[in-house]
Amino acid sequence: MRLSAVVFAVLLPCAVAFSPAASSPSATATRGGATSLLLRASSAKEAVAPPKEDGAAPSGGRTDEFVVGVLGDLHIDPRKMEDYGIGRAHFESIFAEAKSDGKGVAIVSLGDLGESKNCGHNPESDTELFAGTTKCHEMAAEFLGSFGVPYEVVGGNHDLEGLDEFETDQENLDVMLKLHKKETPQFCREVADKTLLVGLGSTVFREAVFTSHEVTIDQKQIDWFEDILVTHPADDGWKIFVFTHAPPNGSGLRVLQENHVVNGCCWLNHSNEKQCKKFIELVREHRCIKAWFSGHFHLGQDYQDSITFPTIDPKDGPYPNRGSCVFAQTSVMRAGTSRDGRQQSRLIRGNKDGFEICTVDHQKGGKVRLDATITFKGNTNEVGVYAHDDESYDHDKYFKVYQPNAGDKLHPPDDGFRRYNSDGIIEPFDIEMDTVAWWFMSCGRALGMLNGNLIEYDSSTLAPLGLVVGADELVGKKIGVINSGLDADTCSLMFDEEGMEGADCASLAGDLREQAVVLLDKKTNVVTVVQPNEDGSYWRKIVRNKMVRMKEVRRVKSAKAWAAELMGLEDESEVKVVSSWGPYTTTSGTAKKTSVPGLTAPSVL
Repeated sequence: MRLSAVVFAVLLPCAVAFSPAASSPSATATRGGATSLLLRASSAKEAVAPPKEDGAAPSGGRTDEFVVGVLGDLHIDPRKMEDYGIGRAHFESIFAEAKSDGKGVAIVSLGDLGESKNCGHNPESDTELFAGTTKCHEMAAEFLGSFGVPYEVVGGNHDLEGLDEFETDQENLDVMLKLHKKETPQFCREVADKTLLVGLGSTVFREAVFTSHEVTIDQKQIDWFEDILVTHPADDGWKIFVFTHAPPNGSGLRVLQENHVVNGCCWLNHSNEKQCKKFIELVREHRCIKAWFSGHFHLGQDYQDSITFPTIDPKDGPYPNRGSCVFAQTSVMRAGTSRDGRQQSRLIRGNKDGFEICTVDHQKGGKVRLDATITFKGNTNEVGVYAHDDESYDHDKYFKVYQPNAGDKLHPPDDGFRRYNSDGIIEPFDIEMDTVAWWFMSCGRALGMLNGNLIEYDSSTLAPLGLVVGADELVGKKIGVINSGLDADTCSLMFDEEGMEGADCASLAGDLREQAVVLLDKKTNVVTVVQPNEDGSYWRKIVRNKMVRMKEVRRVKSAKAWAAELMGLEDESEVKVVSSWGPYTTTSGTAKKTSVPGLTAPSVL
């Protein structure tokens, strides 16, 4: 039935796939001749039981009641299957009860299905990563199909990482779709009466312009998604639950790690300014979107800022305008993939009057905890308070992202966030690791301090976009904003500069409110001008995709071996290799420093 429903989705914008007892592929069979590691896995705590077939279809007509399990980043490692069997067992009784009551039932995986490591899965290669390979998707399909309910899956940033097996993203995507019996990267399933589950999947890895860890939804899917929203309006009673690997800009989720901020891979289509904003614009426009679930951050659900509501108290910041949508971060099932020790999944329970968001805690025997209750009032959500206290630990393994607030230092008068000091100048002030300050530039860009870093924020949602100046270059210095706009008299002085001959003073003078962000190091009397990018943004898109970095690493290793042989050195570690290219100073996939040795920082040679 899954296959016919998917084929039907090609004919209509959304397949009517509601079926409380739709059969799913039996996991007892092997796929593609591969031995079932899932079914061979066992645990001292609890064996991985054989999959259960769906029960008999309930009698009666359609229902408005539904239960949906949401699984965060699986990152399956075939050597470490214990937690997956335990996690599945925690859902069995939930789904069995829901099906016996005649409710619509389904499970959604938020992607990143395999571990991005060599897992001993390929005897012919001890370097091949497991994520994105045929074996990875075979195993993930088997696991997801073993829950005994229909499953859907969206692609994450690691799901096309089969670099040694496939030449292109499209080849990798084709195999992924085939093994999960999908026709397209997106999906639409009607789980209950006028209740849709809609998913969008990442389709770019090798071809990523910047970091491969960015979750990229292609334009075709975005257009399809918008059509779904237009043709299923709230006024007609439609309720849509959206699933993506990463959350959209504007979700307000603050349970994410600093690494995602500084590397520009927090949000969907993060590096494409227009597409990045598109998702929250759709949420604001279409009140049929009731909830949006995402993973990507490997952090738990015990923090209250892992769920955000459409409105917040004005004292906590500007009105976020999240339409009628509740956003929810989803944790992970396996201990080895958790970044804060949590092992949790989400559970949605709903009907015509509203829905509940719950946590299935895999460390507490599958205990179900109510997190939030959302009731429908007309075409909008009327949201209650959190159903549990913030259970965050006193540690730094998770990162509450600072979001600018009206009471912070230097914040301009709050009348729509577009009023500035009359002179356009921010007097220089000292930067320390705990400095909290932010401001709008006259061009509308928002800049602020975060753990000693200068960060750019989206001017509409105030979501962090990325690193402008790293703490390595900034802490201990002064930062300020000055006017750089020129009048005609000052402009004429530029004619003597090489390359500026014959410049048009009128065009150079431009807006007298043009500004410059400047750093001052009083110890060295060095002033650094923080120049914006060509598109006017400030955050540095400096991490290349993984294919590019793999080639860079190979060149470095070859150069080191060549130099060691040439100089008669037995130990290659004695060779220091320096790479030279564009704005990049490392082959690492992480951007944490912006200083340039010998220029804005002491030379390391």
